[in-house]
Amino acid sequence: MDYVEKRVAQEAAKVASTTTEFLTPLNLILLGLFLWTTYTFLRPASPYLVPADPHATIFKVFTPRTLLPFNGENNQPVYLAVRGRVFDVSSGRSFYGPGGPYSNFAGRDASRGLACGSFDEEMLTKDLDGPLDKLADLTPDQLEALQGWEDKFTDKYLVVGKLVAVGDEKTVKRPSACGFA
Repeated sequence: MDYVEKRVAQEAAKVASTTTEFLTPLNLILLGLFLWTTYTFLRPASPYLVPADPHATIFKVFTPRTLLPFNGENNQPVYLAVRGRVFDVSSGRSFYGPGGPYSNFAGRDASRGLACGSFDEEMLTKDLDGPLDKLADLTPDQLEALQGWEDKFTDKYLVVGKLVAVGDEKTVKRPSACGFA
């Protein structure tokens, strides 16, 4: 009988030692880290961490004259037009805003300058109340370069409007929820 009691006591000691082996400081730290990580992933996101939209964007119809103020000066957004589409390039303010290498395109139709790879003033429309540049005299290589720029802007920036000649503002179809009305 002593043998049986001794054996039961040994088995009980084994069970007690395995439960205390689990409660080591390292295991407790790992358990706490696991619980904290799970909590941070499953808790709802704080509304204070969402960045505020700097300005509301509404699709507008622009003429060359009404696009001109959107050159990044006086805390305005930076817009530029490519083939009649107006892009909000404000997130690239260091390139397109005041002092940037492409700043002469801000608030303007940049199509001809981008197609020709030129920043010269003669690339910009001089008569803001005249017809838009049809780009009819561009070579196939220039049109391909312009398409590359347009694709880049389409992928990276939001289209905020359409550029039309003065007098054509009222004939432009406005976008609806499912496209253009």
